[in-house]
Amino acid sequence: RDLQAIALYTDVDRDAPFVRHAHFAVRLKSSNGAVAAYLDHENLIRALREAGADAVWPGWGFVAEDPAFVSRLQDEGITFLGPSAAAMRSLGDKITSKELAERSGVPVTPWSKGPVADERDAARHAERIGYPVVVKAAAGGGGRGIRMVDGPDELAEAFRSASAEAKAAFGDDRLFIEKRISGGRHIEVQIAADTQGDV
Repeated sequence: RDLQAIALYTDVDRDAPFVRHAHFAVRLKSSNGAVAAYLDHENLIRALREAGADAVWPGWGFVAEDPAFVSRLQDEGITFLGPSAAAMRSLGDKITSKELAERSGVPVTPWSKGPVADERDAARHAERIGYPVVVKAAAGGGGRGIRMVDGPDELAEAFRSASAEAKAAFGDDRLFIEKRISGGRHIEVQIAADTQGDV
């Protein structure tokens, strides 16, 4: 094959298998640390240009779910091997995702049908839905900004702490309320598809 792999890495990853097995490896510099290096769009684009990359597979985390980065790649004429920026925007926000699921006929747990404005609004929705409920951040993931609430006396504190955590972790303090499913199982299915209809 003509394909050659270029790995972008930081000092902490210099001995990682993805760096050792790449045809070429480009060290990302950052005075703010490794995470900042992987999140700096301009630094990444510059490194990709210098390496002669024409396509990018972002791995997991960092810019893998960042529609702004995908748009920047597109502006530079570099192919992003992943979902479009529009798809990321539709699915990266839990509220937008639930609305999309409902429009598509996918059953969802009872929920607030949008962000809750404040603790009083949260209480109104929780009463309508019925306890126990979950207070959830609209943005991000990894369990941040999520609080289980068994009854009305726990809601105000759960709302405040989830909002503060979501703001600190994602820069977005929007929350919604949904019915808590006890004993449920989290199942994820990875689906890869191309623009030619191959899935």
